[in-house]
Amino acid sequence: MASHPTAARRGLRGRILALAVGLAASSLVLGACATSSGSAAPSGDGAAASYGEISVQYSWIKNEEFAGEFYAYDNGYYDEAGFSEVTGIAGPDTGVAKLLSGSVQFALSDAASVGAAVAEQDAPLKIIGTTFQKNPFTILSLKDGGNIETPEDLKGKKIGVQDSNASVFAALLAANGIDPSELEIVPVDFDPTPLINGEVDGFMAYLTNEAITVELSGYPVTNLAYAENGLPYVAETFTVTDQYLAENRDLIKAFLIAEIKGWTDVFTEPTADTVDLVIKYYNESAAAGDLTFGDLDPDKTGAAVDAEKLLISTDETEANGLFTISDALKKQTLASLKASGWELTADQLFDTSIIDEIYSENPELKDYLP
Repeated sequence: MASHPTAARRGLRGRILALAVGLAASSLVLGACATSSGSAAPSGDGAAASYGEISVQYSWIKNEEFAGEFYAYDNGYYDEAGFSEVTGIAGPDTGVAKLLSGSVQFALSDAASVGAAVAEQDAPLKIIGTTFQKNPFTILSLKDGGNIETPEDLKGKKIGVQDSNASVFAALLAANGIDPSELEIVPVDFDPTPLINGEVDGFMAYLTNEAITVELSGYPVTNLAYAENGLPYVAETFTVTDQYLAENRDLIKAFLIAEIKGWTDVFTEPTADTVDLVIKYYNESAAAGDLTFGDLDPDKTGAAVDAEKLLISTDETEANGLFTISDALKKQTLASLKASGWELTADQLFDTSIIDEIYSENPELKDYLP
């Protein structure tokens, strides 16, 4: 069975534009690194493909955001696809620098981080599919505290922003015409305690994570969701380099099929079973020394699984399949990036030909709902 070793924490990543300083140098080694083991095609005699080892950078710690990946391990979908090992690397990390250096083959990232790198540094990256049709970013505040309901409410406030989320927060400000000088940005980590203690008025968070944690702790909250306030772009995007895409289409197709099967299980299996699976992989990651935040609360994890389903499953995915990105959603994403100062065309940022091909050849995979 394909193993899933965890990697030690690589450290928090800074702003994507700061990371992009090394892109030019990274691209020099791309040719040597981008086609790692795992490019074997299926044999002509009908034998199963053997794609060897690949690495996938996760955007966050190993929690419910990667439940589909955990099912792909546990139910053997990566093995069936022909991979001897799929290494999921715990974040937080945008994955951009690692893709460009060739140290990972896939990254689960977001349109703002990838779009910034493409627009500012001409990074050779493509989004080939997306888990979240709606991004989960939010500015979390307490109802009896900052109570930030609109972008205008950000002005004059202290907003806690993690270093690796700085580019995404900058995109929110730009999309709403707010100058960073109109508020105070306070560096924080991912523990929302500063919000609860009143050290900040708002906190960069996930609707599927900290927003639930704080509310379940007994604090009524207000969410300023990015997707509803100028930035309706895709997140948890499957991202690869242009070269890897050109040279490994069969491998990528096999990987995405395994991912579709894993995320289908998230929708068809009982939430309680998914919670047990998430806790298992989270605990393994913690034992390996990855960044964690104490034991997972099963109730919170279950609520998060249900919340993320609302971001993943839409009328469009019901019609077209998981991970697909419609032309309308591409336009919304590009408009969000343009409002943030990054103007791109669909062809510069997206290549969804493989995911479309998968469903054309395997229409039964569209049926992910129970």
